Amino acid sequence: MSHKTEGHPNLSKITLAVFDVDGILTNGQLLFLANGQEVKQFSTLDGLGIKLLMQAGIDTAIITGRSSPQVELRSKSLGINHLKQGREDKLTALQEIWQMTQHSADTTAYIGDDYPDLSAIKACAFGASVPNGHPFVKQHADWCTTNAGGEGAAREFCELILEGQGKLEQLQSTYL
Repeated sequence: MSHKTEGHPNLSKITLAVFDVDGILTNGQLLFLANGQEVKQFSTLDGLGIKLLMQAGIDTAIITGRSSPQVELRSKSLGINHLKQGREDKLTALQEIWQMTQHSADTTAYIGDDYPDLSAIKACAFGASVPNGHPFVKQHADWCTTNAGGEGAAREFCELILEGQGKLEQLQSTYL
């Protein structure tokens, strides 16, 4: 499956991939149990995509407007290096990561789905969204996944980056 990376020359420079949670790593629906506990559902397809990025030497981060123990557990289980929760100021949170690391706007790809993600999407070398994202956000993104958030969109984003760096086929061949 080809993602057609020809129109995205910036992918070769990506060293940091950043993910929003609700609407990207989940389907965006919030489920609350009667006791008030929040439940989130993540895709294993997305998880493997994130692990493939890290195998290829690409750093990963999550920046989310909400705070939940589920996101912390998911982040730890995948080995994600940078987690910023409770941050509606996505670009400021991203700039904090840049200040703490060797990454910059020119080496960062970001995927998000709603207004709070927009400044980060626009600031990065490559900004993506999802079909179930807000139309205004999609209009300003460099690319939109085929799969919806929570249903393999993050995996598509990961594989697009890997393909743009010529690393996808080699990683896939390890599974043959």
